[in-house]
This record gives sequence, structure tokens and C-alpha cells, in this order.
Amino acid sequence: MQLEGRKVIVVGAGSGIGRGVAIAASEAGAHVVLAGRKRETLEATSELMKGPLEVRVLDASVEAEVAAFCEAVGPFDHLVSTVSQGVAGPLTGLGFASIERAFAAKLWAPIYLVKHASSRISPDGSFTFFSGFRAWKPAVGTSITSLVNGGLEAFTKAMAVELAPVRLNAISPGVVDSGSFWDRLGAEARERLFADYANKAPARRVGTTADLAAATLFAMTNPFLTGTVLSVDGGAVLM
Repeated sequence: MQLEGRKVIVVGAGSGIGRGVAIAASEAGAHVVLAGRKRETLEATSELMKGPLEVRVLDASVEAEVAAFCEAVGPFDHLVSTVSQGVAGPLTGLGFASIERAFAAKLWAPIYLVKHASSRISPDGSFTFFSGFRAWKPAVGTSITSLVNGGLEAFTKAMAVELAPVRLNAISPGVVDSGSFWDRLGAEARERLFADYANKAPARRVGTTADLAAATLFAMTNPFLTGTVLSVDGGAVLM
């Protein structure tokens, strides 16, 4: 899974899974473009890397920013986006703003990235997006999460046909201990959620950023993998 001499863009590289992917790609020899909304978190990621890199601030849900970003970065080989925005609760109680943020992260951002980056990607390159197991296993209060993840997976498959031979894949994680993403729950609630998931999932644990980074490098470097949703969820869909 070597990426020696390849340029890899990681959108969402400032923390969590995106940070793990960026570090893994760098260790595999890639020139990594760290992209995300907060320069300080991107710089923190860069301090954990030794290979060639660039830091570029980007809000991928804003088309004008994506267009300018792609123009500045130029030709590249692989793009990974882990951009996400959580929204939970019964649909009747959700405000438009929270729904709109979820759509922007999981639908508009991938659309803009593919639209403006596809003319600059190498013919043997790839796009990898992150959906989530709620596309396959909805629960009470996950209607919008299920919708945007399912939409992203459908978009990925459609674009794999449209952009061939450029490859597009999606990775569908389960519950992953990705650091600060879970801080909003508080330590006690987070540990309860992790313990419950580990008790029910066939893998008997929650995921790690290393699990998802390894899957992402596989998706990027396997030349016969396209239009596929990789479930890296510890068996969550079987729970």
C-alpha cells in the first residue's frame, strides 16, 4: 500500500479519522495536502508528520472555496474526505439549520469536491468519502444521518460510473474512538456508549482511527476497487 511520490488530499485532516488518514498516507510516502476549516488543528496534525505536506484552510461546503482550493493545489492522485456534521433527534424537533449543516457536510461538500477536483485527478487516482453505518441501520432519531449517509453512498456509486477509470469508494465506519468528536457527550456518556457498542458488536470493541486509516489506504491503492461501500464497523450492521 505504498503511496511514494503521490499527492494525497485529506479534507478533515485536523482531527480524528482524518488526522489518522493523513499520518498513514504520509508514512506510506505520500505528499499530503492537509485541508480543513481550522488552521490550528491542521498545524497540529502537521507536527505529527515527517513527509512533504501542505496546509490549506478549506470549508468544503462552500463551492467558491472548493474551486479556489482545487486551482491552488493543482494535479493530484487521491482525495479523501472525512467531513461530517452530526445531527440527532426526532425529525419534528430538528431545526432547519442543523439539517442544513448535515446536508452541507455529507452531500454538498462531496459534490463540490468531485465537481472541481475531477479535472485535476490522475486517471488512476481515487476519491474516498466517509458515510456511516446508520445508512444501513437506522434508529430512532437518526433520520437525517441515515439520509445523508445513504445519499453519499449512492452518489459515490453513480460517480464511479461517470468518472471511470477514476475510482470512487465510500467507507462506512461504526462507532470509532476518534477523540474530540465525542467530547460533546461528556466523559460518562461517551464511555457508556462505547461499552454498549462493544458489548453488542461482533468485533466486541469500538473502532480506532488506525482501523479506518488502514481501510482508507486499501481503498486508495487497490486498483480494482471502485463503486464500493466498505463497512469498517466491527459488524455493526449485524447487531
